[in-house]
Amino acid sequence: METWRDWLEVLNGTGCAYFGHDPFSTAERLGDIVRLTLDAHETDSSPVIELSVDQIGTLVTGAQQDLQDFLSLAETWAEQDLPAHAAAVTAALARALDLVPTS
Repeated sequence: METWRDWLEVLNGTGCAYFGHDPFSTAERLGDIVRLTLDAHETDSSPVIELSVDQIGTLVTGAQQDLQDFLSLAETWAEQDLPAHAAAVTAALARALDLVPTS
């Protein structure tokens, strides 16, 4: 979750996304498609999935909105249940999720 912005770099063609564990799975843009490779070290035999840039863009936008909604709900919860610490909790979550706080 904390590296969701890597997908924005995939979409604009300036970067590659990694899934953070073995096998060495990657996502990269190739023209109008994004190729998801299960194990980039096995270039000849690794399964791949190819989706359009538009499809990935829709998925990334949805994930970003889900994370923003979660942050908003967490902020409301913190304000109700941890009023003295709400700002700090919300700011910490926003940093961890690489989002802008909602207030």
